[in-house]
Amino acid sequence: MSVFKEGFLWGGAVAANQCEGAWNVDGKGISTSDMCTGGSHTRSKRITRTIEDGTFYPSHEAIDFYHHYKEDIALFAEMGFKCFRFSIAWTRIFPTGMEEEPNEAGLLFYDAVIDECRKHGIEPLITISHYEMPFALTEKYNGWASRECINLFVKYARVLFVRYKGKVKYWLTFNEINSATMVMGSFLCLGILNEGTTEFASQVDIPQLRFQGLHHQLVASALAVRAGHEIDPEYKIGCMINHITTYPLTCNPDDILLAQKKNQIMNQFCGDVQVRGEYSFFMKRYLEDNCIHIAMEKEDMEILKNGCVDFYTFSYYMSNCESADPTQAKIGGNLTDGVKNPYLLSSDWGWQIDPKGLRYTLNELYGRYRIPLMVVENGLGAYDRIEEDGSIHDSYRIDYLRRHIEYMKEAVKDGVDLMGYTPWGCIDLVSATTGEMAKRYGFIFVEKYDDGSGDLSRRKKDSFDWYRKVIASNGEDL
Repeated sequence: MSVFKEGFLWGGAVAANQCEGAWNVDGKGISTSDMCTGGSHTRSKRITRTIEDGTFYPSHEAIDFYHHYKEDIALFAEMGFKCFRFSIAWTRIFPTGMEEEPNEAGLLFYDAVIDECRKHGIEPLITISHYEMPFALTEKYNGWASRECINLFVKYARVLFVRYKGKVKYWLTFNEINSATMVMGSFLCLGILNEGTTEFASQVDIPQLRFQGLHHQLVASALAVRAGHEIDPEYKIGCMINHITTYPLTCNPDDILLAQKKNQIMNQFCGDVQVRGEYSFFMKRYLEDNCIHIAMEKEDMEILKNGCVDFYTFSYYMSNCESADPTQAKIGGNLTDGVKNPYLLSSDWGWQIDPKGLRYTLNELYGRYRIPLMVVENGLGAYDRIEEDGSIHDSYRIDYLRRHIEYMKEAVKDGVDLMGYTPWGCIDLVSATTGEMAKRYGFIFVEKYDDGSGDLSRRKKDSFDWYRKVIASNGEDL
């Protein structure tokens, strides 16, 4: 008998701006991600204010899921997916975000994607806003720095809730909303483009605007949760947190306090607001110490309290350490860096691999919130090589995923209520932070490269058949 519950939501995850392409097709407007050029983990992508002739923008075609969705969903079904997490591009529905009426062609596209999923018995899990928003809102309001975005987002969410009622059960409001606590989240999460910013990896940061924008998103999320529940009481609406578990490097109390603070701001703040409906006690001092004053309307606290989510989802790729010793070696990671953990290996991109940390994290989260949890992103970005016979032997990816699933099982045995698991980039796609294709996560290889070349053909990696067996056995055959 499996450790995982019957009906466990095995599947995979993607995002519209990283896979769909068709950036200006069928009435779609320009999104913030459409303004990002290609880059790599050693060379930052740029953020342009106009589309430059002769410049490569990876999201413009991406892997062209827009025209390949039937083929791709059929491959997901062949693996046995029970759940497919994808996002809706705000700019397909409201091209500038400010229209009175939605773009019907955009709604029809997602009707087709949802129907294709359901045809194959796959439950859609839809992220309403995943690292993209109308660039017109950046130009007019500097993105989420303005409170105007709240009502525009809620209007957009309500359209989705009404349109897909009866066809979709699970929703997430914002992807990795807490990434806005970091400098790179300014444009990535919030569409804030401050004067002087050109490189994504070194944005001009105004913490006051960033945390004000994050507050606006938290209010918008709570209002969307309430709207969704009013439209369909059967809807289950969750949050999504970029969880980078942080340990103290040593038992030095200074290291422990630094790690505690990092976990509070990065991992707990937004989850506390979205699950508990209130700002955490530790935020008052953090905001004061950083000279940040969040302007709130008198009804905001009541909105947050009445807009709590039904379940908690998160990404987990790695862990980091904190140290009070400035001479300790640093290591890169998912939007943030930390101190190298001597007990862990790292990926090709320098992300520390810590499967046991997933068990620890699941226990910490369930102990804190006591609502169902779901791991909606996890995976290994790596260089994949096509052999002469066309095969792709990605044993390193299988090993990474196997070890994380093993420790998910231990967490379930510990008593954690775990709903499902959707590894990131189940099909190769464009990296959100670096804009490259070379960093591949998928069970399915897509013939597309960092210079924009490639015929977009799909082929299975070894991990495809391995994951099919995992799902068929409900996690027992690893």
